[in-house]
Amino acid sequence: MTGSEVSPSFRLAYVPGVTPAKWVRIWNERLPDIPLHLVAVPAAEACDVLLGGDADAGFVRLPLPAERTDLSAIPLYTETTVVVIPKDHVVAAVEEVTSEELADEIVLHPLDDVLGWEELPGRPAFERPATTADAIELVAAGVGVLAVPQSLARLHHRKDLTYRPLTDAPQSRVALSWPEDATTDMVEDFIGIVRGRTVNSSRGRTQPEAKTQAKASKAPAKGGRAKAQPQGKRPGGGGAQRKAAAGKSSRGGSGAAKRGKPRRRS
Repeated sequence: MTGSEVSPSFRLAYVPGVTPAKWVRIWNERLPDIPLHLVAVPAAEACDVLLGGDADAGFVRLPLPAERTDLSAIPLYTETTVVVIPKDHVVAAVEEVTSEELADEIVLHPLDDVLGWEELPGRPAFERPATTADAIELVAAGVGVLAVPQSLARLHHRKDLTYRPLTDAPQSRVALSWPEDATTDMVEDFIGIVRGRTVNSSRGRTQPEAKTQAKASKAPAKGGRAKAQPQGKRPGGGGAQRKAAAGKSSRGGSGAAKRGKPRRRS
């Protein structure tokens, strides 16, 4: 099979915590002939996966490394940061917490942290857990607490743990990213889906068909405006005006007869 005979497909990378199901569903509805393959990647490896050609686009966490100027990115949303705690922890009794209120807690700082703390609150652990999943296990064991984006707290949900918003913590932003020199038609199509464009406004490969449909739907209305005539020359206009005038004349004549002088009685 030659390269030109290979069926096209779209590879979408995503980091832990991101749920691309909604956008994948829309892609499958609009482009059923082009399979979309999901590629799960650790947050720290997402840029390498995109630049290495192992995915066409991907959901990543910002900020991108400063040296990754060859990647384009569209910020999508900012996540709430939460602190993960045991259900019987004292913090579970409040609706939200500040970093200052964690001063006496051991706050775990996994090596795959995505929040980019300048100064971690609380007391440091003896060593950093390798992953967020490892840190969750330590929280469940009562070793400390963990601050993460809310989506990661949900991803690693356990019945014996809960979480509360951490109001003054750094936040994680999620973005759609792709190699700047590889902005293909399929990438443009997916950008349109993520940005909520309709089929008729979508850019890329689906655009010409959408424009054709839009022109076809507007043709009659446009033609009608072009054929509009001045008011005095509209078909049937003179007849309508003559009828109106005749009606007024008739009513006027009837009124005149009634207002005439009464006849003298002999």
